[in-house]
Amino acid sequence: MTMPSFEGFVLPGGISSNGRLLPDVDGLPFKVASSAGASIIDEQGRSYVDYAMAMGATILGHAHPEVVDAICLAAHRGPMPGFAHSGEEEAAEALTAYTGPLRRATFVNTGSEAVHLACRIARKLTGRPMMVKIGGGFDGWYDEVLFGLSGSLEAAWGGARPVRGKMTLVRYNDLGDVDSLFAERDDIAGVIIEPLLANAGCIEADPVFMQYLVAKARQAGAIIIADEVLAGLRLHPGLSSQRLGWSPDLATMGKAIGSGVPVAALLGTDEAFAPIIKGEVTRAGTYNGNPLVCAAVTATMKLLASSDYDRLHAIGSRLRRTIEEAFGEKGIQVRTSGWDSVFSVWYADHRPHDYAQAMRCLNPEKTHRIHTELRRQGILTMPSPWGRMFVSFAHRDQDISVTKNAFCYVVRQLTDE
Repeated sequence: MTMPSFEGFVLPGGISSNGRLLPDVDGLPFKVASSAGASIIDEQGRSYVDYAMAMGATILGHAHPEVVDAICLAAHRGPMPGFAHSGEEEAAEALTAYTGPLRRATFVNTGSEAVHLACRIARKLTGRPMMVKIGGGFDGWYDEVLFGLSGSLEAAWGGARPVRGKMTLVRYNDLGDVDSLFAERDDIAGVIIEPLLANAGCIEADPVFMQYLVAKARQAGAIIIADEVLAGLRLHPGLSSQRLGWSPDLATMGKAIGSGVPVAALLGTDEAFAPIIKGEVTRAGTYNGNPLVCAAVTATMKLLASSDYDRLHAIGSRLRRTIEEAFGEKGIQVRTSGWDSVFSVWYADHRPHDYAQAMRCLNPEKTHRIHTELRRQGILTMPSPWGRMFVSFAHRDQDISVTKNAFCYVVRQLTDE
């Protein structure tokens, strides 16, 4: 497999985000010409059933007509007035319609910014410096929250708990490590919790662990922050944390809330938003809550409110079974982990329960090989061994049938060698 060179481009590697880096296949780089529904068309005119779905940003499908129309109308009215417009409040109301006590919202441009703002609020509310995140989690690419991401040395620590500046880590699904964390420190301002450890291969949270971590954090006076930039809207048109039985003080959302436009948001209770309401915490950004993204959020949330989530999950469940059965018929053990609307594939005999198990289950060579063979069959997946498969409302039964045939072909290729 040949990865694109970073030479010869004004854009290093021809991209602006490393998450877009796909290997060349048969000597051809992958460049998108257009996208619609569950499909992507490359510059050679070939169509692919897409399971990357803009890394989860297009839960309705690519270029949903009603969202596109709303954006175009907003653009004609003026894309950047620079001052307040009624679309901001309308979008905030639409976003918080299913989030219960988290009835406040403010818009930013990226999930990284939303997490950054949440940390600032937690420190102001508590007067403490230290933030905690899950080891192996991805909560944005700013220096502080990038600490401990999957594949890093500190994510799999074996000695003293890693600390960088005002950030430290806790192990996912490890009750003992939660006890150790709060025994070690009395300066914790907030804990950033992912309802699904998505960027570490969609490791599912043990409900007992999650309830315990939330309870211990509250007991210590720390702010609970749900990072739902990826997990939000995946189980219902609101916060996944609340559907799973716990409610945060603050929650970050992004990606899917705008169907692919650059928008994210921070949601919170009245109490958690007090520093913003009082002007004690700075929030700034010329593009925050601009008319284009607010129109997209409002249109997206309106569509999600009437979408059939049972069908979405049924399609995803069928896809998971299809993949496991395609390999199983040839005696190859494969498991999936995560939710039916977003999951990871593990070329192992079990799904990992924690980050250490996930590290042992990684098979980068096989993941890359299968990505390549699926591309040849018109199926687009993420090539990373930490990657995910996203199912959208645009995926249809016929897409799953095409995908089943592609996986069966790939398995035959692997076993016939």
